[in-house]
Amino acid sequence: QEQLVESGGGLAQAGDSLRLSCQASGLSFSSYVMAWFRQAPGKEREFVAGISRRGANTDYADSVKGRFTISRDNAKNTVFLQLNSLKPEDTAIYYCAAVNTIKVVQTGYHYWGQGTQVTVSS
Repeated sequence: QEQLVESGGGLAQAGDSLRLSCQASGLSFSSYVMAWFRQAPGKEREFVAGISRRGANTDYADSVKGRFTISRDNAKNTVFLQLNSLKPEDTAIYYCAAVNTIKVVQTGYHYWGQGTQVTVSS
C-alpha cells in the first residue's frame, strides 16, 4: 500500500530554518514526481514546490522562491523541503504528494501524506 509520511515540522521564529522530510513506501519512488503543498487555516491548499523523478528539475511557488529548496534521495525513498528565512505567513500544514508522471506539475497528485504542522511566530 502506498504511503507517504512527513516529519520535521514544528515551532519556529521568523528568520529560522526547518527541514521537512517525507518517507515514501509501497511505490516505485523514482518513477514519481514529488511535491510539497501547504494549507493555512481558512485557506485552500496550495502548491509549494515540486521535483522531477531524478531531481534535475524543480518548480516553486513565487511566495517561496529563494527561501525554500526541494530535494530528493531516491536511494532512501525520501523527499525533503528545506525552509529558510521563515515568515509567519509560512504557517501551515505541509503535505507531501506524489504523482506518476514525467514533468513537474502543480495539480493532479495521486498520493498524499497526512501532513506536518509548521508554525512560525513573529
